[in-house]
Amino acid sequence: MQEEDEIQKLIDEISFRKSNSKDYNKMNVEQISKELQDIMKFEQESFKKIEEFEKQQQNADLVAYAKMICRNTTQREIKQIQGIYLEKIDKQYLNSK
Repeated sequence: MQEEDEIQKLIDEISFRKSNSKDYNKMNVEQISKELQDIMKFEQESFKKIEEFEKQQQNADLVAYAKMICRNTTQREIKQIQGIYLEKIDKQYLNSK
């Protein structure tokens, strides 16, 4: 039961990550780069935790759900940040020519 609580806590942490309130359009390239690194690190750490739960073979359905939530949530945020990041790099590079 304790593992289920820990898995649920991880799912909640992933689901309620407060990055959606950030306005990446107002950030400079360096700030966006840091945000991108942070979400990628968060994703890696979350998957490490999920792998540990998998090794324990506790509640396979909840572990699979945690994987799905982590993948979907973090990838959505990564794509959003990458789009803005690449756009800003293009503008900065094109403007410097």
